[in-house]
Amino acid sequence: MAFILSLDQGTTSSRALVFDADGCVVAMAQQEFPQIFPQPGWVEHDPMAIWSTQLAVLHGALAKAKLHMRDIAAIGITNQRETTLVWDKKTGEPLAPAIVWQDRRTAALCDQLRAQGLAKTLRAKTGLVLDAYFSASKLQWLLDNTPGLRVRAERGEVAFGTVDSWLVWQLTQAASI
Repeated sequence: MAFILSLDQGTTSSRALVFDADGCVVAMAQQEFPQIFPQPGWVEHDPMAIWSTQLAVLHGALAKAKLHMRDIAAIGITNQRETTLVWDKKTGEPLAPAIVWQDRRTAALCDQLRAQGLAKTLRAKTGLVLDAYFSASKLQWLLDNTPGLRVRAERGEVAFGTVDSWLVWQLTQAASI
């Protein structure tokens, strides 16, 4: 029988669930990880804490179900959506803390763009409202405030994404699964 592994990467914890062919939960594991608050309105995560806890619960759920990765037919990922990460495309090393979806450090940038009349243009091009919740302003902040990141990005050495893309990258590049 084939099983489905679901990875649920939340804002405060990592979870993994194993489902059987009938959609019943066979096993579940969960582990919390810390949020980091460097200053008021800022919320960060350590990308390696996200990965290590997700990998731990993945293995934990498989162990509880007495299964191996070869028993898994598919993996689904749900995550905290707009949390933004950057990492080295060759090594997978995180290049900055993850900026969490609820972080407001880019609100002033969004206000500035709104004052320049760019909110309608952004909405027309992306379908999104201009808000610090979304990843674009977070990426801009990382490029402007992480020493050497913009230069590395211009050289094509940097990957950027939200938590789901970070986990997919880790799952497909890592040999330790």
